[in-house]
Amino acid sequence: MPAALTLQSLPLFPLGTVLFPGGVLPLRVFEVRYLDMIGKCHKTGAPFGVVSLTQGQEVRHPGAKEAFSTVGTIASIGEFDTPQAGLMLIRAVGSQRFRITSSEQLKHGLWIADVEQIDNDMIVPVPEDLQHIALALERVLESLEQRLPAGESLPIQKPPRYDDCGWVANRWCELLPLPVGLKQKLMELENPLVRLELVSDVLAKTGIAS
Repeated sequence: MPAALTLQSLPLFPLGTVLFPGGVLPLRVFEVRYLDMIGKCHKTGAPFGVVSLTQGQEVRHPGAKEAFSTVGTIASIGEFDTPQAGLMLIRAVGSQRFRITSSEQLKHGLWIADVEQIDNDMIVPVPEDLQHIALALERVLESLEQRLPAGESLPIQKPPRYDDCGWVANRWCELLPLPVGLKQKLMELENPLVRLELVSDVLAKTGIAS
C-alpha cells in the first residue's frame, strides 16, 4: 500500500458545519486571523482545511477554548470578493478529506495542522433499490435552482453525478437539517454505499424521498 499523501502546516478554518467533498460552502470572512489566511490562499492558490467545531464558536472569544474534529476536508477558493474593507466573501470548494496528525494554534489564533489525505470515495453506481433517492435529489435541486434570482447558482459543483453513491449521499447530507455531529460521522464513512443507505433511512423517516 502506498503511503498516505501528507500536507504540513495546513491552515484550518473551524466552522459549525461540515464541508463534504464535492461541496461548495459560501463564507463571510471578517476575523483578522482568517482574513490574512484567506488572502494568502487566494493570492498563492494554496488550499486550507475546513473542520467542524466540537467546542467553541466560529467567532473567537478571549479565553474560550476551541476544539474540532480530527477529520476535515481540503478546500480551495472558487469565488472571491471583497465588498468592503475587513470583509471577504468566498465560496470554498471541497475536494479531499484529511485526517489531522498534529495541530498547533498560532499566537494570533489561527490553527495549522499536519494532515494525511484520505482516499477519495470509490465510484459506486447507485443500486436499483436506491434510484428513487437519486431521482428525488435531482428534483429537489431543480426546484431550488428555479427559485434562485437571475445570475445566481446553487452552491454545488457541476456537472451533477446522480449515478454515483458518494456524490448523491454527500449532496443530501448538505441539504438535510441533520445535527453537525451526525453529518461529520457520515462524511467520515469510507463506504459511499453505506453512507447513501443511511441517508435513505433518514429520508424514509421524513417522507422527503417519496
